[in-house]
Amino acid sequence: MTIWRLILREITHRKIGFALGLLSVCIAVATLAGAMTLLRAHDLRTDQIVAAKEAETQREMAKMEDDYRKIMKDLGFNVLILPKDQNLADLYADDFASKYMPEEYVDRLAKSDIVTIQHLLPSLQQKARWPEQGDRTVIVIGTRGEVPYAQRTAKSPILEAVRPGTIVLGYELHRGAKVKEGDTIALMGRQFKVAKCHGERGNKDDITAWISLREAQEIFRRPGQINGILALECVCAADSLEKVRADIATILPDTQVIEFASQVIARAEARRRAAEAARAAIESEKRQRAKLRSEREAFAAVLVPIALVGCMAWIGLSTFGNVRDRRAEIGVLRALGVRSNQILAVFLGKAAVIGIAGGIAGCAAGFFAGTAWGDVGDIPSLFQPGLVVASVGLAPILALIAAWLPALLASQQDPAIVLREE
Repeated sequence: MTIWRLILREITHRKIGFALGLLSVCIAVATLAGAMTLLRAHDLRTDQIVAAKEAETQREMAKMEDDYRKIMKDLGFNVLILPKDQNLADLYADDFASKYMPEEYVDRLAKSDIVTIQHLLPSLQQKARWPEQGDRTVIVIGTRGEVPYAQRTAKSPILEAVRPGTIVLGYELHRGAKVKEGDTIALMGRQFKVAKCHGERGNKDDITAWISLREAQEIFRRPGQINGILALECVCAADSLEKVRADIATILPDTQVIEFASQVIARAEARRRAAEAARAAIESEKRQRAKLRSEREAFAAVLVPIALVGCMAWIGLSTFGNVRDRRAEIGVLRALGVRSNQILAVFLGKAAVIGIAGGIAGCAAGFFAGTAWGDVGDIPSLFQPGLVVASVGLAPILALIAAWLPALLASQQDPAIVLREE
């Protein structure tokens, strides 16, 4: 009779004992496999959550950038390019630049590849007397409209161009002159049709009249000249006025740049706080997930050893009980010529079968339990070949260790003594 036949007969003769041993191994391995699968699922879920939050943050930041562009466009220009020899104290005192530069400068910028500014608006601004309206002081701004960049997609303008022969009046001017849109009004000897009347703004715009740049140059005898170029600082350069100045200086070296800082600082501060809040939210989520993983690791570090030790104890005790109950059968087999190493092989072989079968079943049960509890949609990503090899390889080793001593006792029994006692 071969060893494998003896092992098979031993298993079929002790079905309940075999089933209970198999169940103990299955539970122990399932505990290990389930714990490892759950930790793997936790890691994958953490990656998914963090990736989703980062993607959401990117979308929110992109939306915020778009909102900033719209807000800054509504607020108006925030960069002013002036002649280099313009005294800023005089500019702030008089509300206009007293030095001039060629109108051609704005065309140079429009043909360049500068990206730190947008929406170029050349202007000629002058404080003057309005003789037709009681010689009152007004600010006249001549503009030809925004100059498009040569190699970029056209953008909707911040300020619409004033057509030749028309005038746009601030609140105090059209109210004092008692005119409305469509009326005709004289300015410094010229007739203009009122194209638009602004509402009250509470700043110098209320005493400003806008006309076309060419007509302003003719009135003030400044052909081909301007005294300022307004621009909108790009979002990409929100915190870098020096970069804007350096870029413009390479194209227009005899100019200077000033920035309307309050608008830019407010925008940059809002962006910074939003970015910090987004990063803090992601870091908080990472910390919470790391804490949860640590708790699960600690629980598994206690549960898995208990399950493995319990499994080994059960297999050892059940094997010992089996040896004790079958002393007479073992004595007969020994008397019939079955060697002690064959008796040892029968009991260890049975333990190995229990370990292999229980390892496979336990690994499968633990994997599916871990996937169900782990709540990760991509189940194949949870599969760990190393875990399968470890589980299926570890289970029979532990079973053999647990059954070794009882099996050794069975193989060393003297058949004469056993049969005499029976």
